[in-house]
Amino acid sequence: MRFFVTGVGGQLGHDVMNELLKRGHEGVGSDIQECYSGVADESAVTRAPYRTLDITDREAVHNVIAEIHPDVVFHCAAWTAVDLAEDEANIDKVRAINAGGTKNIADVCKELNCKMIYISTDYVFNGQGSDPWQPDCKDYAPLNVYGQTKLEGELAVSQILEKYFIVRIAWVFGVNGKNFIKTMLNVGKTHDTVRVVNDQIGTPTYTYDLARLLVDMSETDKYGYYHATNEGGYISWYDFTKEIYRQAGYQTKVLPVTTEEYGLSKAARPFNSRLAKGKLVEAGFVPLPTWQDALSRYLKEIQY
Repeated sequence: MRFFVTGVGGQLGHDVMNELLKRGHEGVGSDIQECYSGVADESAVTRAPYRTLDITDREAVHNVIAEIHPDVVFHCAAWTAVDLAEDEANIDKVRAINAGGTKNIADVCKELNCKMIYISTDYVFNGQGSDPWQPDCKDYAPLNVYGQTKLEGELAVSQILEKYFIVRIAWVFGVNGKNFIKTMLNVGKTHDTVRVVNDQIGTPTYTYDLARLLVDMSETDKYGYYHATNEGGYISWYDFTKEIYRQAGYQTKVLPVTTEEYGLSKAARPFNSRLAKGKLVEAGFVPLPTWQDALSRYLKEIQY
């Protein structure tokens, strides 16, 4: 099978490309940079064909994807800087990328009759209550610009295509790029005490594990909406930080605070990021390992 992957310079796109090539598939990666700009490792993604692509350029999207003519497009590229998305000067650009760019890709997939896998987020919901969000729930009420534009991307995919997977994830970490774990490890080196919110609840997602699941999905026709995070139970960012430091051998003290007490975020964050993943098992897919196990494997992969 032939695959096209957007956002290979990011955390997930990097791991998706590696997983594809590991399985013997033919993959072409893309990102907006002139050349691959991700982690300098010996992974397959650094040796895979690469195309520069601005997904907001409708004509370029059509020409590049039509030329490659993939069986499946993994759309991992997105504007993910949640707080910066709230700046008035950035809103149009965020929407052009997350909504317009996604529509551009969906339109080409429709023309070529290829599958599309769109990566979305728990931020499409309002983050209230304590019940896990179901994949087919339509009670959308994003709290911020990032969530709203990712929802607009979802709607574009579902309205244009029939052969699509919309996969919502949360609390992402991977080798390639910045993430919460790397930030907390760096902070823990220079601080005896850190304050971390304990009223936002969810589950982390390791891109290495998620990539395996996404490629599994791409090899089927079990289309629709799915939620995919690691197993291991729902936790707060405070709980996550304590486990990060425990596994890393740090003595840094972690103090729980409320989101209101923390008070540094420009964009509103969901309190309830619990994603129900039962549909994965019902469809015959293998769930991701526990986040505790994922964290252990991840710490062995990075320098800290």
